[in-house]
Amino acid sequence: MKQIPIAVQVYSVRQEAEADFAGTMKRLAQMGYDGVELAGLYGKTVEEIGTVLKENGLTAVSAHVPVEEFEKDLEGTLDTYAALGCKWLAIPWLGEDRRFGAERYEETLKLIGEIAEGCKKRGIQLLYHNHDFEFQKTPEGVYHLDQLYLDVPADVLGTELDMCWVTVGGAEPCGYLKKYAGRCPLVHMKDFRRENGEVVLVSLGDGEVEVQAIAQTAIEGGVEWFVIEQDDHVHGEPMADMEKSIQVLKKYLEK
Repeated sequence: MKQIPIAVQVYSVRQEAEADFAGTMKRLAQMGYDGVELAGLYGKTVEEIGTVLKENGLTAVSAHVPVEEFEKDLEGTLDTYAALGCKWLAIPWLGEDRRFGAERYEETLKLIGEIAEGCKKRGIQLLYHNHDFEFQKTPEGVYHLDQLYLDVPADVLGTELDMCWVTVGGAEPCGYLKKYAGRCPLVHMKDFRRENGEVVLVSLGDGEVEVQAIAQTAIEGGVEWFVIEQDDHVHGEPMADMEKSIQVLKKYLEK
């Protein structure tokens, strides 16, 4: 396969990053990660984060930024992540009152447009990161996630497809990736299995997600970065899980 750089969503190791940001970044770089996707600044200044990333050869690829944060200070928030060199910013989720059919949906569409305009001025592309709840259907039978991408043009809002939640939501992951080929520069690689009817997140290769097939389809669709994420670590330790996951993904990318 084509060699695609791999980033880690720092939320996966959030406690470690809070306790020792520099040490955590060093260990992630040693594991082979090329970059990071931030989820907050962990009590650090932009300058401190930038210095640590540079010292470890890590790229600040992107960041997850809630719409509420943009709402409070659009320009300041955008300037922060632009200063770190982020090429993408992703809205990580929408609260229930902002989703399709809810009272603030139209207001949120307008806000997304305003955020995207600010992003473009700084050379940043705005994305949306899905969970499984967007795979409910409209009365017309359209997934809520698809409806969002119909309501907001591709040049305004790209997608960061989370392959775990696409699968949990009931969509066929490779087919869904093909649907958004060219609109999905970042792909979240995340695995899960079902235990006693519950979704349990696990390291890549230990669950139901077809890592190799998804990676190949994503590459064919023009993905620029893979981002490994594991929100919770029920069966393992965060840093060990992230090391195992990158080893599994790299093994498939080398085929």
